Amino acid sequence: MSKSNRGKALWKLPSRGRGTCPVCRATRIKLLYTRTLENGAKAKVCKRCRVSA
Repeated sequence: MSKSNRGKALWKLPSRGRGTCPVCRATRIKLLYTRTLENGAKAKVCKRCRVSA
């Protein structure tokens, strides 16, 4: 059976959860993960940058 609600929460986010990653500067990418940056601020980052230091 298919899952009809997969990704439905993304439609409520601005730009469908997409933007420019503050770490790697990738554009039009999903920003789903919260990470603390070097200056102590929290920001949403892409999947590739969620664990990289």
